[in-house]
Amino acid sequence: MSDEEHHFESKADAGASKTYPQQAGTIRKNGHIVIKGRPCKVVEVSTSKTGKHGHAKCHFVAIDIFTGKKLEDIVPSSHNCDVPHVNRTDYQLIDISEDGFVSLLTENGDTKDDLRLPTDETLLKQLKDGFSEGKDLILSVMSAMGEEQICGLKDIGKN
Repeated sequence: MSDEEHHFESKADAGASKTYPQQAGTIRKNGHIVIKGRPCKVVEVSTSKTGKHGHAKCHFVAIDIFTGKKLEDIVPSSHNCDVPHVNRTDYQLIDISEDGFVSLLTENGDTKDDLRLPTDETLLKQLKDGFSEGKDLILSVMSAMGEEQICGLKDIGKN
């Protein structure tokens, strides 16, 4: 036994992994999966029969939740796939800056200033129009694997 004291740096996410393993055969449509290192939402799953010596294979067609790109993967159904931890959080919009960032109010009263305006044209137009009209907007922010993006908004109205 040593008399030294150990000091550990505390991490905000408590060392939590960005993904967790799940057997390929149990992943269903509308679930999430990591394909080519990208978090994706599964839009189609098909399972092939086992071959003479092989495993049944799952064919996944999925769409990247941030870029909207279509990705495909084929995995033996008994093997594990990475599944991303996907979180959706609502924030109130405070301001839109000149350089394309939004200022958001978190639940505990802090501000969050590190999110860019959405790339989706219709969402961007709704956000800018609503803000210029002075509406109280709540933005839904999706986060997975260290990335965040505005994915929706709703008007809570003036009461």
